[in-house]
Amino acid sequence: MSLSAFEQGMPRTPANHVALSPLTFIERSASVYPDFPAVVHGDIRRDWATTWRRCRQLASALEKRGLGKGDTVAAMLPNVPAMFEAHFGVPLAGCVLNTLNIRLDAAAIAYMLEHAEARAVLVDPEFVGVIRDAVSELAEPPLIIDVADEQFLPDGERLGEIEYEALLAEGDANYPYQLPDDEWDAISLNYTSGTTGKPKGVVYHHRGAYLNALSNILEWDMPHHPVYLWTLPMFHCNGWCFPWSIAACTGVNICLRKVEPQRVMQLIASEKVSHFSGAPIVLNGLVNLDPSQRQAIDHPVKATTAGAAPPAAVIAGVEELGIEVTHVYGLTEVYGPVTVCAWREAWNELPLEQRARIKARQGVRGHLMEALCVADPVTMEPVARDGKTIGEVLMRGNNTMKGYLKNEQATREALEGGWYHTGDLAVWHADGYIEIKDRSKDIIISGGENISTIEVEDALYSHPAVEEAAVVAQPDEKWGESPCAFVKLKSGAEVSEADIIAHCREKLAGFKVPRRVVFSELPKTSTGKIQKFVLRDQARSG
Repeated sequence: MSLSAFEQGMPRTPANHVALSPLTFIERSASVYPDFPAVVHGDIRRDWATTWRRCRQLASALEKRGLGKGDTVAAMLPNVPAMFEAHFGVPLAGCVLNTLNIRLDAAAIAYMLEHAEARAVLVDPEFVGVIRDAVSELAEPPLIIDVADEQFLPDGERLGEIEYEALLAEGDANYPYQLPDDEWDAISLNYTSGTTGKPKGVVYHHRGAYLNALSNILEWDMPHHPVYLWTLPMFHCNGWCFPWSIAACTGVNICLRKVEPQRVMQLIASEKVSHFSGAPIVLNGLVNLDPSQRQAIDHPVKATTAGAAPPAAVIAGVEELGIEVTHVYGLTEVYGPVTVCAWREAWNELPLEQRARIKARQGVRGHLMEALCVADPVTMEPVARDGKTIGEVLMRGNNTMKGYLKNEQATREALEGGWYHTGDLAVWHADGYIEIKDRSKDIIISGGENISTIEVEDALYSHPAVEEAAVVAQPDEKWGESPCAFVKLKSGAEVSEADIIAHCREKLAGFKVPRRVVFSELPKTSTGKIQKFVLRDQARSG
C-alpha cells in the first residue's frame, strides 16, 4: 500500500519529536524563574536555580558512584527537601526512584530492596533502625546515604557510608544530563501495600509521569506559582506526581516531616498555603481540632482528597473552615488520582450538606485518562447509568502503569481486555459521574443483599460523637455476613453501642444496620487509610 501525502517527506526527527519526561519541568522553571522560591523546610529556603543545581549534582554523584540506567535508588525519607530533589536527580542519572513506605517494618523493606535490586538507599535518621535491620538480611547491601536533618533531628543517628550533602559535593552542578530516548523508560517504582501476599512493584514510565503531572494542574485549575503543603507523603504514588506538577507551575514546596493538624493549620496561615492533598483522615484531623488550635484562614485554600468517599460531614466541616475540597480518585497503578468530581456552578446554590454529598462522588475521568467505565467484571459490558447497578471500575490511558516488576501474570490479569481492572466497585450515575461503593473484597453480602460499607460508614460519621468509623463483614449464622462497625469517638464523648445502632436505624434500611459496634482506635496505613484487613480479622475472631 502506498503512503499518503501526509506520510511522505516528513520524517520524525529530534526537531519535531521528543520523548516526554517530567524532568523538563524543573529545567524550565529554573531557567525562567531562577530566583522564585522552590523549597521551604523550617529555616531552609531555596530558589529554583539552587534546587535545579542540587538535582544535577545528585545525578552526577550517582553516576560517579557507578549507578546508571535501570539501577534502582530507594528513598526512606519523610517529606524533606532531599525527597523532592530525588524525584529529579535520580532519574536524571537514568536510575529508577523507589520511594519506600516509611511505616513498613524491616522484613517488608528488605523484600522490596531485594526485589527491586536497589543499588543505593537514601535514609533519614528517623528510619536508621529499620534500614539497618533490613539491609542485614540482604546478600548484597546497597550503598547507604544518610540524609541528615539538623533542624529537626540534630542528634540523628547515622548508618551510611556518606551523608547526602557530602554526596552532592562530589557531583557536578553543570552535569550534562540526558533525557530518556524512550518515554517508555521507567522513572519510578512504587510498591503496593501488600495486604495479601507479597507487595507488587508498580512501574511508572516517563510519559505517564509527565501526563499525570499535567493532569493534576488541569483538574485542579492550579495557577502559576502555587504554594503547596506536603501533607501527602511523597512516597505514596510519588506524591500523586505532584513533585513534577509543582515544578511545572513553578510552585513552592512546603515540606512537612509529620502531619499534625495544628501544625498544618499554622503553616496554611504563615506560609499562605494555597493547595494541599491527602487522605480523608487529614481533613478529619483539621475538622476535629480544638477551636483554640485553629488559625483564621484569610486567603483561598484548596484541598484534594482521594480514595473512598470522605463522609459528607467531614467535607462539610472542612469547607466551613474556609477550605475548598475537590474529591479525586485513583490507584497506585494509575499514578495516583485520575478522576475528579468536576464541579458545576449550579451546585453552588445547593445546601452545604447536599453539596458535600455530591463532592463525595469520585466523578469523571481527568483530561489525560483516555477512558473510564463501570462494567461487569466478567463480561466487561458497561452497567446501566442508573446510580444503582454495581460494577467494577475500569480504566485505560497513558497514565496507566507499565506493569508489575517481575510479575508477568499479575500484569496480564490487571490489564486484561485492554483495560486496567481496579477491583473497586461503583455505580454509574446518569450524568456520567461514578461513585465508589466498595472494594470488591470489602462489600458485605448479607442474606443475598449487597451492603456498601461506605454507605454504612457515612451514616456513622453523621453521629455528632463519632470521629472515625469503619465497617467490615462479620460472620452471621443466619445471614452469612452482617455489618460490624468499629468506631473512634471524639474526645470527651460518651455514647453506647445501642445509641450508635439506633442512630443508624434512622439513616439506613434495617439489613444494613451494624449488628455490633466496637469502640477502639482504628489501625491505619502510613497514608492514613484504615486497614480493614486488620478489622476483618478482629471481627471474625470476635
